[in-house]
Amino acid sequence: MLNRFCSWLLAKLGWQFEGDICPDKSCIISVGPHTSNWDFVIGILARGALNTPIHFLGKHQLFIPPWGWIFRALGGSPVDRRKHNNLVDAAVQLFKQDPTYKLALAPEGTRSPVTRWKSGFYHIALQAGVEIVPVGLDFKKKQIIITKAIKPTGDIEVEMNQLMDFYRTIKGRHPKVIPVYHKSK
Repeated sequence: MLNRFCSWLLAKLGWQFEGDICPDKSCIISVGPHTSNWDFVIGILARGALNTPIHFLGKHQLFIPPWGWIFRALGGSPVDRRKHNNLVDAAVQLFKQDPTYKLALAPEGTRSPVTRWKSGFYHIALQAGVEIVPVGLDFKKKQIIITKAIKPTGDIEVEMNQLMDFYRTIKGRHPKVIPVYHKSK
């Protein structure tokens, strides 16, 4: 029922899918470019239309009362970005516990323009042995573009730039420049 409602609402809003996500495999879903609060709304509708459980991480402020229960019910888990917690190891454990676990993350980590992407999602995928499925929310075309998965090999600079090349073709609600990835020294 929720699947049909989300599909109907996305269609009413003019959105279409290009590509699909395998419901039987674990993966990191990198979603971008992240430029607006509407990314979350379209993402949640897309998740409902795909009819597969997809989890996400969000800033801890979203999970406090009175609305925190909604974000948890939608599959979210809070992250306190002020603290250095072992988020990569914790996420890898979630993949080990569930052979179909899917985690959606925005590589930029914020809606604001950035000069460097967060790389945690890459390290989670690498350590968990799962693919990264790039998903672009193209507001100009009103398309949710799911492209070919990348299996991380450890060559982070090459693979992050492959992802960034894909996101440069996607027009976010508020377009921004996608940087070139350089491995920190």
